[in-house]
Amino acid sequence: VGHAVRAVYMYAGMADIAAIMRDSLYLKAIDKIWENVVSKKIYITGGLGARHQGESFGNNYELPNLTSYNETCAAIANVYWNHRMFLVHGHAKYIDVLERTLYNGLISGVSLDGKAFFYPNCLASDGKFKFNQGSLTRQPWFNCSCCPSNIIRFMPSIPGYIYAVKDNSIFVNLFIASEAKISLDGNEVKISQETNYPWDGNVNIKVDSKLQSAVALKIRIPGWSADNPVPSDLYRFLDDNQNKFSILLNGEPVTYEIDRGYVVLSRKWNQNDMLKINFTMPVRRVIAHELVKDDQGKVALTRGPIVYCAEGIDNNNDVFNLVIPNDVELTAHYQNDLLGGVNIINGVVRDKSGEKRQMMAIPYYSWSHRGPGEMTVWFQRNSE
Repeated sequence: VGHAVRAVYMYAGMADIAAIMRDSLYLKAIDKIWENVVSKKIYITGGLGARHQGESFGNNYELPNLTSYNETCAAIANVYWNHRMFLVHGHAKYIDVLERTLYNGLISGVSLDGKAFFYPNCLASDGKFKFNQGSLTRQPWFNCSCCPSNIIRFMPSIPGYIYAVKDNSIFVNLFIASEAKISLDGNEVKISQETNYPWDGNVNIKVDSKLQSAVALKIRIPGWSADNPVPSDLYRFLDDNQNKFSILLNGEPVTYEIDRGYVVLSRKWNQNDMLKINFTMPVRRVIAHELVKDDQGKVALTRGPIVYCAEGIDNNNDVFNLVIPNDVELTAHYQNDLLGGVNIINGVVRDKSGEKRQMMAIPYYSWSHRGPGEMTVWFQRNSE
């Protein structure tokens, strides 16, 4: 309850105290609060805060779209909190929430050139309601400057969320092209990733270790790959992703166990050992819990960790008339000359009168770069 940003900053601090002081009461409290947030109060974009009034959480399942608040600072706080929850519990579900927030409701808060900002991050715009502190689009500054300064402080910290270490285990939490040197028992393990994630699900991980003992590499299997948009029943996929992922070690299939959302590969790693991972990335439809009134009879589109939206400029300035039935085929392709290079989703859908319409959807984070106008994340599923 109350101011969403201050609340989640406090929860992050409580997680720190719970870990440092081994305070079981703090841990019990934030575990229960986390369950409430992810099952009743988080947007599909990872945003937090339903109400402009008080910049606050709403009631359970109160998740309006046009008037949603989702302050950029709250998204940053959600990353802080979920990272700490992962450090306490070692479970991939916290990184699932972190990733969903990072790729959607957080980076939507800054323009592609880094010069303009959203204070709130709505999930629908009619092109009339000036949701962004009196504006219809991103602004270079605000009287209260928390969001611009916070996001430019946060951006350089992203490398610290990719990997984690505990005892003889290395956690691969985020799939980002990177190189790291990790110290285990006073010795160095080099690990690198080559990937075009989130535009495709191919991830190459190279491990170089001179350690004589086994090291457990723990690779997160994203919730979106394992049929779970968020770790609760607040949202669910309409379809089943049959071919979730595959892993090859030096070109050969490998046996592994799964522990708390991580594939665990424990072995003596050699120089230039190569893991090739493929997460299948079909376009997937998401529906909300029946108690989320604003989303009933509606569907959202995702691919991998990315949430999509339709913007007026691509859809005859009429996004609220789009209807996406369950049987409509939706395809994705990369367009390098649009919005800095993005995957877009296309399909022949219908309008509310039943007429066929071409639909184009773009990643939610990239909207509002081509002038103010209509936008929506949630689409009607039928014409009634």
